Amino acid sequence: MFLLDALLTGLVLGGIYALIALGLTLQYGVARIMNLSYGEFLIAAAFGAYVLFSGFSVSPVLGLLAALPIAFVINWLLFQLMLVPLLRRAKDQAALEVDSILVTFGLLFVVQGVLLIAFGGQYYSYAYLSIPITIAGSTVALNKLVACAFAVAIASVLSLVLTQTRSGTAIRAVAVDPIAAQLVGINVALAAAFAFALGGALVAAAGMLVSMFITFNAVMGVVFTLKALIIVIMGGVGNVFGALVAGLILGLAEAFVTLFDPGLTLAVNFLLFLIVLLIRPTGLFGRRTR
Repeated sequence: MFLLDALLTGLVLGGIYALIALGLTLQYGVARIMNLSYGEFLIAAAFGAYVLFSGFSVSPVLGLLAALPIAFVINWLLFQLMLVPLLRRAKDQAALEVDSILVTFGLLFVVQGVLLIAFGGQYYSYAYLSIPITIAGSTVALNKLVACAFAVAIASVLSLVLTQTRSGTAIRAVAVDPIAAQLVGINVALAAAFAFALGGALVAAAGMLVSMFITFNAVMGVVFTLKALIIVIMGGVGNVFGALVAGLILGLAEAFVTLFDPGLTLAVNFLLFLIVLLIRPTGLFGRRTR
């Protein structure tokens, strides 16, 4: 029974982790921006869901309809105003990564500071669909199942768009080799801006969904940035399917190690991360460069 509980919990947790990492997969894999403020935008969306539900009785699921386009526009503007100048002046990819890390590190404290002013440092939560559901003798909260279902649905739609549409093919081409993509007529700058904005919309969706069952405060965004970064690198930078698999592996590992000691969850994250890097330095589904 305990093993079945851990398996179900791990699958649900892994699906949610995958959704959290999908946005960073696009931002880092396609736009080549290492966004250290990524987790802060997830927490900002979680607070948005809290305000909508507590103040206006709007469910976080319905709030997604507003959060996705708003987050897309905000991240598009951030990319154009803050990151495009870095792209233009960077001499090479290494210089761009250093500059983007510094800029987004500063942005992390700006977003965190705004959230602290607005909500303070205390923890917040709200009860939404916190109904126990029994599946094959194991009990899990309905809100977690809903979040996982949305994570799977969003990931499936994103995968179809990237593999079955012309625009998706262009985005994948930029992720593999931006120089070659430009040579075949792909607007690399537009693809990078779109990928960054879409990544911001995905992390907002993740924040709205995870807020249904976690307790959060204004300064815990770095935890989600770290989780997302581990999953992205484990799966292979820019690889959506790799992020899904790595998220599931991480979720299952955490669920099973919790059976022995909940304090070891962070340790198992880094252990898996190191093992994958030792065996596959480019990630489970990353492409080896010659």
